Amino acid sequence: ILVLCVSGMKAETARYAVPEEAERGSFVANIAKDLGLTGEELLARQARVVPEGDKQYLQLNQRTGDLVVRDQMDREELCGQSEPCLVRFEVLLQSPLQSFRAEVRLTDINDHAPVFLNKEIVLKIPESAMPGTRFLLESAHDPDVGNNSLQHYSISSNEYFHVYTQRRNDGGRYAELVLYRALDREQQAEAAFSITAVDGGNPPRSGTALIRVVVLDINDNTPVFTQTLHKVSVMENSSQDTIVVVVCASDLDAGMNGEIVYSIFQNSEENLQTFKINPKTGQIRLKKPLDYEEKKTYEIDVQATDGGGLSTHCKVEVQVKDVNDNAPEVIITSLTSTLSEAAPPNTVVALFNLRDRDSGDNGRTTCELTGEQPFRITLLAADAYALVTSETLDREQVEEYNVTVRARDEGSPALSASKTLLVRLLDVNDNAPTFTQAIYTMVMSENDPAGRSLGRLSATDPDAGENARVRYSLVPPPTGTLAAASFVSVDAESGTVRSLRPLDYEKVPAFEVIVHAADGGSPPLSAQAVLRVVVRDENDNAPVLLHPAPDSSAAGELVPRWAPSGYLVAKVVAVDADAGQNAWLSYELAKATEPALFRVGLHSGEVRTARAVTERDAARQRLIVLVRDRGQPPRSATATLVVALVDDFSDAFHQLGHDPTSGQQSQAAEEEMLTTYLIASLCCVSSLFLLSVLVLTANTLCKARVRAELPPPSPSCYADGDFASDGVGVGSTGTLSPAYRYEMCLTSGSGRSEFQFLRPILP
Repeated sequence: ILVLCVSGMKAETARYAVPEEAERGSFVANIAKDLGLTGEELLARQARVVPEGDKQYLQLNQRTGDLVVRDQMDREELCGQSEPCLVRFEVLLQSPLQSFRAEVRLTDINDHAPVFLNKEIVLKIPESAMPGTRFLLESAHDPDVGNNSLQHYSISSNEYFHVYTQRRNDGGRYAELVLYRALDREQQAEAAFSITAVDGGNPPRSGTALIRVVVLDINDNTPVFTQTLHKVSVMENSSQDTIVVVVCASDLDAGMNGEIVYSIFQNSEENLQTFKINPKTGQIRLKKPLDYEEKKTYEIDVQATDGGGLSTHCKVEVQVKDVNDNAPEVIITSLTSTLSEAAPPNTVVALFNLRDRDSGDNGRTTCELTGEQPFRITLLAADAYALVTSETLDREQVEEYNVTVRARDEGSPALSASKTLLVRLLDVNDNAPTFTQAIYTMVMSENDPAGRSLGRLSATDPDAGENARVRYSLVPPPTGTLAAASFVSVDAESGTVRSLRPLDYEKVPAFEVIVHAADGGSPPLSAQAVLRVVVRDENDNAPVLLHPAPDSSAAGELVPRWAPSGYLVAKVVAVDADAGQNAWLSYELAKATEPALFRVGLHSGEVRTARAVTERDAARQRLIVLVRDRGQPPRSATATLVVALVDDFSDAFHQLGHDPTSGQQSQAAEEEMLTTYLIASLCCVSSLFLLSVLVLTANTLCKARVRAELPPPSPSCYADGDFASDGVGVGSTGTLSPAYRYEMCLTSGSGRSEFQFLRPILP
């Protein structure tokens, strides 16, 4: 039963009525009662009113279910003369989605009085007019309808005329002035009286105009139309100036009284705006295009007036034919402009209706989606549709969709219209950051100050907003490993890598750290990359001499005088703690007693004779070898060699210590200093020798004195004899012969001795 009731509610249209210009908040109907729902159900299902047009005139109270007036409605403004005047709307319910159609009829109130377009109406009537002659008067205009519209006319008291109210086919009323007493221009050339148009409202309203009758001289023939009624049809797409109909009238009079002028009688302002007539030919043309949807029929009163002022009239009925000149309209009633990319299929995105103002086949519509998109259209009711998702969505592939709904009618030719809906996808944190490189290699120079930028890490996240905001950090190293994280820092926002302190290439040539990138989602997703920092060597270490030792003033080398060219004299050995070309060493002879006698290997450091040694060469040669690296700027060290040229090696010391051919003061000072060192050494050695002799003598005397005071040895202990010597006395009962003497020496660091010293056995 419930399903049948709901189906009936969707199929039928609820109808209500309310007076026009009702005050805001005026009660219209109780929607909840008509739908069989309670106020709590309306509130839970988010009931709302969706108007057919753009403006919302009605409002629904979700708690009580009352439908009330939101804005005052003017029936004449909304519908004009059309009756009934209906305001259509839909009631939408959520969970599940349902729609119910309803309409409110605006009942007319008497809020307008009849109005004459001209406040003074001039009639020219010949004096020959017979009593009973009828004259068509200009109609008054009243926008109200029904009983509130214009009902009858009346005129003020006069001697010549009565007024009669006539009814047209469309229900409108017009006045005819009837002459009941013959006119006599010689007695009264002009008559004036008022005409009043009264509507049927309660209380009635009225409008007044002045009628001025001018009595013309005799013109005994009035124009006569060939047809008193013309029925024509015109297509609504007819262009401006299209001929509608040609009316024709004739007058038997001659001269001015026989010349006919055609005019459209002012019985409707709309007719005057739509049609025009050629006053001489009677051709009626369009002043503007027609619209079947606004008005379907027109009634035109055409007046033919001769030169004597006599006139007659005929009626022209114009029927407007519909053409397919209105494209369908897509009316969006509900739209979800933002949609989560995690939304499941069949999620409702929008609700919309189709409307075509044409009639028949021209007004039947269908709709479809253009392009390949993850959406489809579902039919809810007649001309009511829902746009839903057809598959899962991914914002990283498509951030937003322009969904185009195309509506098409069944006219010939068919017309179509499109409505584009922008649907933006809201991001879900479903993508982790990705580094542009798995391993980043950066270079820093040793001794660079702290805070210097080494480079920039980059990780991208295809998500959006906070889900795509990447923050960088260093992963703490395991316990017990090199604290490489203390060497550099990473800016959390930009990923810029900066040094934290100067590094020494000789201690830390390179290091690696793990960089962590996390997004701002909840929960956050992350990725890691390896940052390898290579320390570039700087030439901050000078060469260090290994041979000759740098602390010695000069190294002495011996060269026989028979040494040929290329004889190896010595080899200078040096190292450089730097790397690369900063550690590439070259050797050169900076200074020599005889530069032409020696040469130095550029890369080997070998000092060789450049020629054979001769007797003329000085016996003592002094060489200074310069060791230089290839850094920028280069650093260097010097080694000093003293070479003695000897005939044999017996006088090597003398040659190295004395140079008879040198008369320089520095060499004499060196020899003098050496002599001083030798004398001092001889004195120290002699003193130590004398001290040792004295200590040994004192020790011997002390031992002799002690033995003299001891009793003789026990026979049981020294059965084989006694031993008195400078050695240590040892008693033994083993297999060794007693004639042997043993001397034993123990070092001070021997620790526990393997020998046992026995105490003497005293009686």
